[in-house]
Amino acid sequence: MSDEWGATVTYGAARNALVVRVGGDIDHESAFRLEQALSLTRRTGPERTVVDLSGTDFADSSILHVLLEAQRAHRARGTFMVVCGPFSDTVRRLFDVTGTEGFFVLADSVGAALDLPDPATGR
Repeated sequence: MSDEWGATVTYGAARNALVVRVGGDIDHESAFRLEQALSLTRRTGPERTVVDLSGTDFADSSILHVLLEAQRAHRARGTFMVVCGPFSDTVRRLFDVTGTEGFFVLADSVGAALDLPDPATGR
C-alpha cells in the first residue's frame, strides 16, 4: 500500500511472525495504512508482529496512536509485538518526547526482532 506522498506499508510472513514494513512519511493522512496492516493480526493470529520502521523518515503522533493501540490489542490477546529500526532521528525523538519508548519492545533490526524471546512465553 502506498500513496502519492511516498508513504508505504507492506507486510508478509517471516518465521512465526507477520512483518509490517513502514516507509516514507507517515502522518495523519497515511497512518490508516499501518492500522489496516496491523488489523490483519486480529484475523491471522501470528505469534508475533514485527513493525519495521527502518524506512520511516517522518512520523507524527498519528503513527504513535496506531502503534499504542496495536500494542494494547496484542497484550490483550496475549501476542507479542516488536517495533524495530534502526530508527530515524525523527522517529527516535517521537518516542523520547512522548515518553512511550518503554511501552514497546524495541529492536535494532527485523532479524533481532524475530530472534527476541517473547517475555510471556520465553519463545
